[in-house]
Amino acid sequence: MGGSRAAIRYAKAVLSLAQDQKTTDVVNNDMKLIAKTIAENIELSDVLNSPVVSPSIKKSALLEIFKGINPLTVNAIDTLMSNKRIALLSEVAMQYSLLFDKLTGTELATVTTALPLTEDLKVKVLAKVKELTGKEVAVENIIDENILGGFVLRVGDLQYDASIINQLSKLKREFILN
Repeated sequence: MGGSRAAIRYAKAVLSLAQDQKTTDVVNNDMKLIAKTIAENIELSDVLNSPVVSPSIKKSALLEIFKGINPLTVNAIDTLMSNKRIALLSEVAMQYSLLFDKLTGTELATVTTALPLTEDLKVKVLAKVKELTGKEVAVENIIDENILGGFVLRVGDLQYDASIINQLSKLKREFILN
């Protein structure tokens, strides 16, 4: 849990500097890229967490992978490196994005479907969620063939499950109870 608190502190510090420099959007894009890349690349994650790999190699690898990122983001990587906290980079990046979304009043809606959402459906989901929550929403589509059809919509603490698998489960419970 200590790592999470530290990641939040680093993310808040980076967000504060980004606000001062009016680069919150650019840094947020960098942080999303960093979080996504580390999450999708197990080797990179292993390198960052390895006590055997020297800090200079970790830093040069990160700067090579993330060429063209904002100097403030590079500064955050340097700070994590000098404080021997580079293993927190992914978590700091995720926390930054969460803090940025809270700052801008944007909420993330995850829509789990069996097939990818079309752009038309994405627009309709955005409109409906904005109508329900009154907030700006970013939609993330998660594909899970196990739900068979329909969708599961999650916005913050709210969840609406209109999946076929959920309806089949309800039907099964009904038959068992009767």
